[in-house]
Amino acid sequence: MELLKQLCETAGISGFEERIQKLVKEELQKVADEVKIDKLGNVIGIKKAKGKNRNSSPKKVMLAAHMDEIGFMVSFVDKDGFLRFSPVGGFDPKTLIAQRVIVHGREDIGGVIGSKPIHILEEEERKKPPKIKDLFIDVGLNKEEVSKLVKPGDFVTLDRNFKELNDKIITAKAFDDRVGVYIMLEALKQIKDYEVDIYAVATTQEEVGLRGAIVSSFSIEPDVGIALDVTIASDLPGIKEEEVITSLGGGVAINLMDSYTISNKKLVDFLRKIAEENNIKFQTDILLGGGTDAGAIQRSKTGVPVCTLSVPTRYVHSVVEMCHQEDIENSVRLVVKFLENAHKEEF
Repeated sequence: MELLKQLCETAGISGFEERIQKLVKEELQKVADEVKIDKLGNVIGIKKAKGKNRNSSPKKVMLAAHMDEIGFMVSFVDKDGFLRFSPVGGFDPKTLIAQRVIVHGREDIGGVIGSKPIHILEEEERKKPPKIKDLFIDVGLNKEEVSKLVKPGDFVTLDRNFKELNDKIITAKAFDDRVGVYIMLEALKQIKDYEVDIYAVATTQEEVGLRGAIVSSFSIEPDVGIALDVTIASDLPGIKEEEVITSLGGGVAINLMDSYTISNKKLVDFLRKIAEENNIKFQTDILLGGGTDAGAIQRSKTGVPVCTLSVPTRYVHSVVEMCHQEDIENSVRLVVKFLENAHKEEF
């Protein structure tokens, strides 16, 4: 889990992925035959087909896991040194109050997200849900001091460490989607004989419109695409049985449909078959409140058969995202077995 911890704690919001990009490039160089970075910042690791029966024109399989996380951009420094900010990616404002942040200006400085104290709110104000426009970042410095370090356009990340709650459950910010990047890297480490060319892509700017996957899939022209991401684990109090999307500990999730994509049926059936034959615990999910890089890959050029494999995650887009280690391990196993058998099927 040390690599996953490092991935989660490295800063890199959409459009400002340089730090996480550097780490991912270093890790991909250990397991890929070639690594390159395209103009949008996607890190692309290429692992050429090997094995006794490989042919001269192997199938191209694209794995995509986005390395960007949600965060903020400084939009204004007021007369007292408080920072106003704009969200980069989707947030539920109620999860932000009283959180610690890191402002990545001329140097990294700590701060907290503040709001008007409840003790001085009017009765009507107390009834209203918080809005991001009413929040601010307090770094404990005056306007003159802040202006030497921070300017509009600097990016801000939430500050929360990776933690193992017990021998099964882990929590951190940015599992979405550093856990997908981790699965991709681990699968490339573990794979043995395979007869496809693997394009492992750590994509940029997924949280603001699948932008990195659009660009990278266009240049790669894959024959099949697998997005690696998180999905909603909604096995929580107050959720009806029929409304549960996935359950923590229920296994890797094979996506059937989301807001952007209907997964290729032959590919879904093939993944199910592989999981069953190899005793890999899995579940299926339909997520109509979000999407993944699969939606971009599917629409590339003349079209690509795609599916998403996801890790069930509670409290997505918060600093306490929660995963089950066995779900992560099952995800790695399914990706490995898929890559080792992908040449056998036409999708």
